[in-house]
Amino acid sequence: MKPLTINFRSKAAQTMVDEQVQNSLEHVYTGFYQGRLNAAADTHNWEELRTKGKAIKDHTIAHLDHYLDMLSGKVEQNGGTVFFADNADEARQYITKLAKDRDIATVIKAKSMVSEEMSLAENMNDAGFEAVETDLGEYIIQLAGETPYHLIAPAVHKSRKDVADLLDKDFTDGDRVPDATELTMLAREQLRDVFARADMSVTGVNFAVAESGSIVLVTNEGNGRMSTSVPRIHVAVMGMEKIVPSIQDLSTMLRILIRSATGQRISTYVTMVNGPKTPDEEEGPDEFHLVIMNNGRHKLLRDPLLRESLNCIRCGACLNACPVYRKVGGHAYGWVYPGPIGAIVTPVITGLKDASDLPAASSLCGACHEACPVKINIPRMLLELRHRTAEGLSDPNERTSKFSERAIWKAWRIGMMGRGRFDWGARIGYLFMRPFSINGWMKKAPPPISGWTLSRDFPLIARESLKSRLNRRHKKDV
Repeated sequence: MKPLTINFRSKAAQTMVDEQVQNSLEHVYTGFYQGRLNAAADTHNWEELRTKGKAIKDHTIAHLDHYLDMLSGKVEQNGGTVFFADNADEARQYITKLAKDRDIATVIKAKSMVSEEMSLAENMNDAGFEAVETDLGEYIIQLAGETPYHLIAPAVHKSRKDVADLLDKDFTDGDRVPDATELTMLAREQLRDVFARADMSVTGVNFAVAESGSIVLVTNEGNGRMSTSVPRIHVAVMGMEKIVPSIQDLSTMLRILIRSATGQRISTYVTMVNGPKTPDEEEGPDEFHLVIMNNGRHKLLRDPLLRESLNCIRCGACLNACPVYRKVGGHAYGWVYPGPIGAIVTPVITGLKDASDLPAASSLCGACHEACPVKINIPRMLLELRHRTAEGLSDPNERTSKFSERAIWKAWRIGMMGRGRFDWGARIGYLFMRPFSINGWMKKAPPPISGWTLSRDFPLIARESLKSRLNRRHKKDV
């Protein structure tokens, strides 16, 4: 998927005036967000679980090489094959070549954000394979020719009528709109035949257990379990951070993931795959391949101020809590990962300069930090990225601020560092602002600070500081 992060402002503006999408986004709050709150309230040791989950992820990321080696060894010991891909191209090429070598015609996919990073389905279709999404939301999105809107609900922005238009070629505007059950059954009929003829599946990985070499899928539809057991070849793709040390750690992570994502105590299906089927097993693939992808994650791993973002378990809780996401929607972010966590991960992986609007797309209210099941301090990292875009500290080529803007703020900083300078600076600021102010407010500033008043009024600086006024009054009294 080609990043379109540079279009954030225009896409956000379009979404905010789209009444149907706004109504759909409201369900993110009333459904997922409220569901998480209820699930947390019903779990007596919820905060303890969050603290434990954070500790597990902190430890794993700090010793990532060790656990990746352990995972790789166990998968191969179980009869599987492991491929480490440095980027999305390498991962995609490996899977495509495997399909060609095994004379595969049809590939089914169970939801995977990592496969979205490599635009796998689109590229495999272009290469002559039939690649079909089996997750209902992803299937709808594929039919629409779009990208996912949400981490766990890819088609949350679609109405039932939109879905009916995509699933039923005979549906017209005058027809009764099918209910959710009818639409699900319609999709099931179309997908069953695909499952029957598919010889290869590609799934994501919610967690990979290092000590056992197991990969874990969490779903509510059953498509994940069918994808791992019906085709003769199963390929699992994962970011290198999706690893936990032990089964005991997995238990903790499942409890916080499912409650945070959908508000459930447990999902309908939790599937563990330990490699290809053994001689005494009737179901399962003949071949199992695990593709572990870097694709910029090493950049996050090497960055002590942003490394914490690798703790993300992709539950979507930060999106559901974020007032900005609930207005601008998922497509505005322009890449695979939307919302607060996407505003951190995307700029680092795709390039900060073209994605500089994303860290600024936050009120810094802290709702994402409060909602995160592993306590990722998202606001702190957003501020760090804002600082980098302004100052160009990590790479001058990624600096987005103008010289005039930096000069103004440098002068402001110098002026604030001394009492006398502050008083003189305030007087100069007052004289500058007064011609552009009406009734004590500057509604439209001149360049180069005109951007500040596009969406806010700026109060006129006081002619005299409070301390100066008090000192003058004190002298009079004396």
